[in-house]
Amino acid sequence: MGCEMSKETEIMAYLQERVFGPVLESATASAGLKSGVRLTVARMEKLPAASMLRYYWSAVQGTDKSNDFARKMRAEGFMRFEEVLEDFRERFNDRWLEA
Repeated sequence: MGCEMSKETEIMAYLQERVFGPVLESATASAGLKSGVRLTVARMEKLPAASMLRYYWSAVQGTDKSNDFARKMRAEGFMRFEEVLEDFRERFNDRWLEA
């Protein structure tokens, strides 16, 4: 069947393309924003797929820290977890996780 991605790799590739990469590759993103994204990536990469999904949803639900970070991302003009929410929910659901 070829080279199927692990569920963890698939989640991270999706978020890298839509959320993380644009910040990390930007010449205009602040150092603080890039640092926060790198920290988020490092934390998520240590998790199994189900925990990655919980991490995503807890960030969207909002903690003081995640709310502040989301405001900073929006202020600097970048896409946040919230902007990919509907597509993320459709793609990374329980059916996908259990497949």
